[in-house]
Amino acid sequence: MRDRIFLEGIKFHGFHGLTKMERQVGCRLAVDVILETDLELSGRHDRVRDTIDYRKVHEKVIEVGRGPSHKLLESFAVTLIDQLFDNFPVDDVAVKVRKETPVLDGIVDSVGVELRRTRNADETS
Repeated sequence: MRDRIFLEGIKFHGFHGLTKMERQVGCRLAVDVILETDLELSGRHDRVRDTIDYRKVHEKVIEVGRGPSHKLLESFAVTLIDQLFDNFPVDDVAVKVRKETPVLDGIVDSVGVELRRTRNADETS
């Protein structure tokens, strides 16, 4: 198992969904992120420059979450994963995206998706 940095329960108001109301009025979303990378240097030297600053990861999640609307949570999750790979030196990314106020007939706590991707070997060379 690789070393992991995780952020759980990042919540924000976003405009993602199939319905016009979801894309105009919005809904509350929650995102969990797991980043796999080598944390040996930061563990030994106690320097933030040797790790991934989770504050910056949080900022990126909020930026993407408040960005252009997606009809599907799957599309939002893939966009977020791409941005995390583009901005941080990670080998593997997992995201879990939950819509906490789904537009459904009845009471549902949340709906969502969970995706995991590994950086292509070509991208690391």
